[in-house]
Amino acid sequence: MTTHSDYQRNPRLMKVEPVVLDGEHVKLVPLSMDHFGQLCEVGCDLGLWQWTSGNFMTPERMHKYIQDALKCQAEGSAIPFATILKSTSKVVGSTRFANIDKANRHVEIGWTWIGQPWQRTFVNKEAKYLMLQHAFETLGCIRVEFKTDVNNQKSRQALAGIGAKEEGIFRNHMIMENGRIRDSVYFSIIDSQWPEVKANLQEKLLRQYVG
Repeated sequence: MTTHSDYQRNPRLMKVEPVVLDGEHVKLVPLSMDHFGQLCEVGCDLGLWQWTSGNFMTPERMHKYIQDALKCQAEGSAIPFATILKSTSKVVGSTRFANIDKANRHVEIGWTWIGQPWQRTFVNKEAKYLMLQHAFETLGCIRVEFKTDVNNQKSRQALAGIGAKEEGIFRNHMIMENGRIRDSVYFSIIDSQWPEVKANLQEKLLRQYVG
């Protein structure tokens, strides 16, 4: 069994690479240009991009979005996924590990979006569960962080709902495409919290599955 001290002696043990994360109803698969068409079907919707620093509602922008994600993957700073609903094999969104820091054993989960018909369902919660489980139990992370627009109450409530702790606000953190200056609020889950967060997520997912 790999321990924290093993990771401290050899950060290379945190082997972050494209992987399939297969859940009960959701599957996360490595993002590729093969997903372009389906991502356009669900993502070319202006309502999805209100709180992001850019929007990807046109095919041209979606193509660049995937290109940029794959470039970050090649550079080793991100692992992007397509989010697939297993019952239909349909791509319903995207998410990624980003800001990967092997030396300090932490990653960010972000760049997450889901088509509006699947919002407020189990999809986002199960995707987060799969990624957190992989981060803490396979990669050996000691911290997973998230950030969102300070005005995005839906996202802040969702992060608090999975057990993430709000840490603080980065003021004037981003300039949005429309020129608005965004404050970002940061959340995190650390390794000592994971057993409790995992149990709570499993319980909430079970309720949503049967509900």
